[in-house]
Amino acid sequence: MATDLSHIRNIGICAHIDAGKTTVSERILYYTGKNYKIGEVHEGTATMDFLQDEQERGITIQSAATTCPWQRHGRDYKINLIDTPGHVDFTIEVERSLRVLDGAVAVFDGKEGVEAQSETVWRQADRYKVPRICFINKMDKIGASFEFSYGTIKSRLGANGIPIQYPIGLGHEFTGIIDLLRMKALFFEGDKGETMVEKEIPADYADLAKKWRHDMIEKISEQDDHLMGMYLEGKEPTLEELIVALRSATVSRKAYPVMCGAALRNMGVQALLDAVIDFLPNPNEKPPVEGTDPRDKEKHLTRPHDSGAPFSALVFKVVSDTHGDLTYMRVYSGTLTKGTRLLNPMNNKKENCSRIFEMHAQNRIPLEEVGAGNIVAVVGIKDSYTGDTLCDQDTPIVLERMFFPEPVISMSIEPKTQDDKRRLTEALATIRREDPSFRYTYDDETAQTIISGMGELHLDIIRTKLQRDMKIGVEVGKPKVSYREAITRRVEDVRGLFKKQTGGRGQYGDCVITLEPFTKAQAEAEELDFTDSIAFENGVVGGVIPKEFIPSIEYGVRQTAVSGVKFGYPMINIKVTLTYGSYHDVDSSQIAFEQAGRIALQEAVDRAGPVLLEPIMKVVITVPNEYIGNITGDVNSRRGMIHDTEDRDPVKIVNCEIPLSELFGYTTSLRGMSQGRASATMEFLEYRQVPRAVQEQLVGEKEKEKAKGKK
Repeated sequence: MATDLSHIRNIGICAHIDAGKTTVSERILYYTGKNYKIGEVHEGTATMDFLQDEQERGITIQSAATTCPWQRHGRDYKINLIDTPGHVDFTIEVERSLRVLDGAVAVFDGKEGVEAQSETVWRQADRYKVPRICFINKMDKIGASFEFSYGTIKSRLGANGIPIQYPIGLGHEFTGIIDLLRMKALFFEGDKGETMVEKEIPADYADLAKKWRHDMIEKISEQDDHLMGMYLEGKEPTLEELIVALRSATVSRKAYPVMCGAALRNMGVQALLDAVIDFLPNPNEKPPVEGTDPRDKEKHLTRPHDSGAPFSALVFKVVSDTHGDLTYMRVYSGTLTKGTRLLNPMNNKKENCSRIFEMHAQNRIPLEEVGAGNIVAVVGIKDSYTGDTLCDQDTPIVLERMFFPEPVISMSIEPKTQDDKRRLTEALATIRREDPSFRYTYDDETAQTIISGMGELHLDIIRTKLQRDMKIGVEVGKPKVSYREAITRRVEDVRGLFKKQTGGRGQYGDCVITLEPFTKAQAEAEELDFTDSIAFENGVVGGVIPKEFIPSIEYGVRQTAVSGVKFGYPMINIKVTLTYGSYHDVDSSQIAFEQAGRIALQEAVDRAGPVLLEPIMKVVITVPNEYIGNITGDVNSRRGMIHDTEDRDPVKIVNCEIPLSELFGYTTSLRGMSQGRASATMEFLEYRQVPRAVQEQLVGEKEKEKAKGKK
């Protein structure tokens, strides 16, 4: 029987690395009865971290989904939960999870507050308009401070956090939580904190609790006209009125409830689950999902969150499996029954949904059918990938795709034997299907396969997967930075003429283009396709080039830009406008116009001031005070730029920007400069022009590689 949509919550657990996301997830599984024992990350027994690499490294690498029950107000609820990674190299896992979730729990370290990756995750959630609850974890950690962590939520995220809890004690003295809504103290008893007990607030916390409750009521009242009237009249709102107003503000993302606890010590998780039910939206409270008609891209369509509506779902993850690929999807509308034929309107292919599963990490629970609002995995899908839509064949719709970050680092990889070579291409295609942030290409000039990803750890995980899991012998080169080409000025009326006369029929293609720097924001404003950070616009009038040849010109332009024009690196942030051209009744062909597009772009780039761009990383370094001089001097020597230094006695937090090319092996170097006491996190910030001396050096190295490959 289908679950009432108002009783479903689709949530994610996300945060900075080591904030305790997986530990929170494990407690949720235990307290909801989904697991009979608690798995621990540090023991390698966490249910949600089931990959061998995750267990060995003690980090989450891929998002894992599960479904668990929870009772609240005497009713049964169903929580679809996704535990996401915190490491920046696996940000795609967070991206695709947030795209299909209705709400999220943002977990923060009670001592560190908002950290670098916390900000990244918060921005990703903003992009997909996901309501959030803030959970300040690790209140039992030495140096933990609720006030400090809450302050960073306001100052660094600019978020309107509303504390609805306050800790009783800190560090080793953390014993319980004050519920500011009900004005009760919560304690967690039993071997694993399974019994949540309400008691009166300790006398020495009574005044503090009143102050924080007064601030909470004031902040909630600001979001509700009725409560504001009561507040101004000095009247106390009821518990129900506070919950209704805070729920409304949370769902509309005008406010974010702030809670606290210590998941490792089994404190605060049951109250967090209650808050998920009370404050995060059910599928019905989200706007109808929007899309376009594949037959007319100008026509906008919507689908209600209704099991009786035409079927639509978004594929957000593909996992290769020996028993058939698992395709994870969020069902937005309609009902899917086992054995149904679906349409992928992106490639116009029919897909057969042979089996449906509710997932519990790596375990599968078979289902006969599934309705709107649910997250499931299906078997039988062959030609659909992350970001694709699956829908009813008679009422097609294309749902909004998700954002995929560009790789910033690459390395060469070569098979050891002929058999390894044969299997490598297939293996790389499988990994690419699973991970859209991974890329691979074959370099004809150096006869090497180049794999690209989001960081050194990302590529190391892929190398391990090829060697250990897929049993393919490969030799890997040193990681290299993924540079990009760009232009600095606009050029007009650049002609590309391809004219070839042989004994029989000749080849003739002629086009004129304008080339200019362009941004994603401009592409969105002009509603242009910005695939690979390249926009193409057809400005031809009067039929000087027949319509059937326009796609060939675009293909020639895009292929040339992606393979690099001046320096051999992909071009980004450009717009090509086709303005004029000519054709021959007999000699013109698609191949001729494709070549004309290539020639025009190559000529235009030469005139447009081509430059080389390098990835710049945002780096946050935590360093004891006595080593700050060493660290800042080292940052400057790496072409880094320090923005600010925060004093958090006894350490300093250094916020800086450093080119990725200067950061290989940085973690090891940092330990050496601080006797192992400093740490750093980094994330991709933007591409920026390299200094002229560095550009000349890189171009020289590229030329040597080409020469070596030709030998």
